[in-house]
Amino acid sequence: MGNYLGAVKGMLALQDSKEYETLFSVVDLHTMTTPFNKKTLAATTNEVVLDYLASGLDPTKSMILLQSDVADLHTQLMFYFSTVVSIARMQHLPTYKDKIKQHPKHNSMALLNYPVLMAADILIYKASKVPVGIDQESHLEIAREVARKMNTMYDLDFPEPTRFATKGEYVPSLTGEGKMSKSVEGSSINLTDDIDEIKHKLASAPTDSGQGDKVPAEGGVANLLTFVELFQGEAKKKEYEKQYTGTGIRYGALKTELAEAIYENLKPIQEKRKEFENDPKRVKDILDEGSQKARIIASKTIEEVKSAMGLSN
Repeated sequence: MGNYLGAVKGMLALQDSKEYETLFSVVDLHTMTTPFNKKTLAATTNEVVLDYLASGLDPTKSMILLQSDVADLHTQLMFYFSTVVSIARMQHLPTYKDKIKQHPKHNSMALLNYPVLMAADILIYKASKVPVGIDQESHLEIAREVARKMNTMYDLDFPEPTRFATKGEYVPSLTGEGKMSKSVEGSSINLTDDIDEIKHKLASAPTDSGQGDKVPAEGGVANLLTFVELFQGEAKKKEYEKQYTGTGIRYGALKTELAEAIYENLKPIQEKRKEFENDPKRVKDILDEGSQKARIIASKTIEEVKSAMGLSN
């Protein structure tokens, strides 16, 4: 749900805008920058595709593809970009340092090159807007730096991409600390969760006595109220805030109502997801068509870069 509110909502807003031509890629190569299970990689990638399609990405409006289906072009551009990026710049990124702490035995070149590959993913299509969470801003800055250097050194015309922000771009964790993440146990709600699972997860969310002079600005209570605003509206949040500094909040009732509101939002997504699950050929055709269209654009960019860098006439 964090990814849905933080990224997919932005994707849908871009897709429905007449101002943009949209392309969305499930970036499965990036999964390989940290430890992964080769036996389940294809299946988990397909789960992401199903979530995106069920959430509303529309192949009649957008190109939808797997990164690995055009890997030859993305990784080729990544190599060209790597010639203008220093090792020191990559090593100083906070995200790189965090991943090394998480996986000290997997400090690979793939991990170091993650932001360069991301830059290639974006710039190979000369994208100007990227619907990602604020935690990816440091990587987008790398993409902008790469664009500037390539443009200056080789007289190319790459845009400097900016982040397309959404209202729910920072979705807090159910644990009361940090952002919602599938990799942190008890932190997240899945798009496939039923009402009982959602109630169970919210029941574990930390709270307090429900009453005080000032509404908490962080922690479990603040996070719950953020969910209330996202799924029940600002007025409902203010109602609970008034209760907190007055008669007190009954968290059992709050969590039950919130669970029902979340489920009502997820229910149509789950119904649509089942349709795609039951028609794998349709999903494959969508990805094949998307990669074919994307390859035309990406190939043109590669030829421009090769020529500019002196690799072809």
